[in-house]
Amino acid sequence: QVQLEESGGGLVQVGGSLRLSCAVSGRTLSSIAMGWLRQAPGKEREFVATIGRSGITYYADFVKGRFTISRDSAQNAVVLQMNNLNPEDTAVYYCAADGTGRDYAYWGQGTQVTVSS
Repeated sequence: QVQLEESGGGLVQVGGSLRLSCAVSGRTLSSIAMGWLRQAPGKEREFVATIGRSGITYYADFVKGRFTISRDSAQNAVVLQMNNLNPEDTAVYYCAADGTGRDYAYWGQGTQVTVSS
């Protein structure tokens, strides 16, 4: 059984940065694909970024150049570094495991990110 616990959300001003972390238990990061997705009020959940078992990363076009997904092997965690945030990035961010796109087998509880203008 895989368990995911997100941390690092909060309130930030336009242009600011936040670092989200997802602690993974039950599997090692090299054995499972991980992703970050988000859901804004009134909108469908959307893909943000993913890192595969080999470490290859993919990003949604709207975060390319601003967000970086990486693995912290020492902590067995997946990190989403978010820079140059704008109000459109306001959403609940979810960590997910074992899947692709918007389809994953395991989900964290979500962490709120709010960008104020």
